[in-house]
Amino acid sequence: MAILIVFDIPGMTQDAYQQSIVKLTGGRDKVETSSDWPVPGLITHTAAPTPNGFFVADVWESEEAFQKFGAIIRPILEELGVPDAEPKVYPVVNLVTP
Repeated sequence: MAILIVFDIPGMTQDAYQQSIVKLTGGRDKVETSSDWPVPGLITHTAAPTPNGFFVADVWESEEAFQKFGAIIRPILEELGVPDAEPKVYPVVNLVTP
């Protein structure tokens, strides 16, 4: 079952987000497709600055796929000094893609 993962991270900057992308992709500063992610299973990824931090919303094929990604991204965020953020997880009941 697909899941929606929501991170609302007060204190995270756009620069820290960009640095996390570089580390996730092995040096590229941009992700364009889900195959750019280090583990399979990502369906959509959206990131945006907020007035007090950064917001990320992902849809993953399964909780297992997200857990594999979490094992990679958590140490990267810790290294960048991003405040500890716990995702909110929701089951997806409808998903529209192009």
